[in-house]
Amino acid sequence: MAIPLVKMQGAGNDYVYVDAINGDVTKDEPALARAISDRHFGVGGDGLIFIKKSRAPDAKYRMHMFNADGSQGEMCGNGLRCVAKFLFDRGLEKDKTFAIDTDAGVLTVEVFAGADKKAEQVRINMGQPRLMRAEIPMSGAPADERVINQTVEIDGKKYAFTAVSMGNPHCVIYVDDPDKTDVHGIGWKIEHHPLFPKRVNVEFVQVVSPTKLIQRTWERGTGETLACGTGASAVCVAGVLTGKSQRKVTIKLRGGELELEWNEKDNCVYKKGPAVEVFSGIWQG
Repeated sequence: MAIPLVKMQGAGNDYVYVDAINGDVTKDEPALARAISDRHFGVGGDGLIFIKKSRAPDAKYRMHMFNADGSQGEMCGNGLRCVAKFLFDRGLEKDKTFAIDTDAGVLTVEVFAGADKKAEQVRINMGQPRLMRAEIPMSGAPADERVINQTVEIDGKKYAFTAVSMGNPHCVIYVDDPDKTDVHGIGWKIEHHPLFPKRVNVEFVQVVSPTKLIQRTWERGTGETLACGTGASAVCVAGVLTGKSQRKVTIKLRGGELELEWNEKDNCVYKKGPAVEVFSGIWQG
């Protein structure tokens, strides 16, 4: 089974990308995702993203993503930036602004090219945040309430969190120092907590200033990643909802920095950051 692939990363959030525009390359996409994502026996990555034909009339191409454990993800902001780079650099999209179909809806991207005329930075309209309990989704009632500064108990300790969906669910927790936080232990237990029937991504955030934040992320189905685009978007929104940060922020993640804005006029979150191609090859698994 020879499958051409490309390894790309956005702020250290690394995925393997497969061109499936002309048809599916495997009958078992979750199994292929697990095999390729394995950092010891495969290529290694936070997951596998297939680039396919769009199902929507207002986009030509679709991002179809799987986490490293083979579970399907609705959206990944860092992954979407790399999909935009893949399409732009190869001439599949000639305009610098275009739409991409995702399982969280059709999203618009804007490419910023470098001297080599290839994409260096990509700005994404991540869409409007979903804030109601039922939209996250979370168990409990009332279904139509916002979940701001509520608590979840892990090993006898209560953690205040704000829940935001950016097409996938996020639980944002503010801490004094993310590097002194048990991201793996707490993150896994919250991911699998009964509050979140579809599991959840967990962000641990330090407020440096109203415009500067530090974030570590535990991603459902993958574990800790060096960056999370939808997570950074959720953090931007949570900061406004809790009064901890402004609508425009720079977020430092372990893999780099992202620029975020929750626009008051259209209620959409905009995210700008790097997209880098690491290498290409052939999967012979």
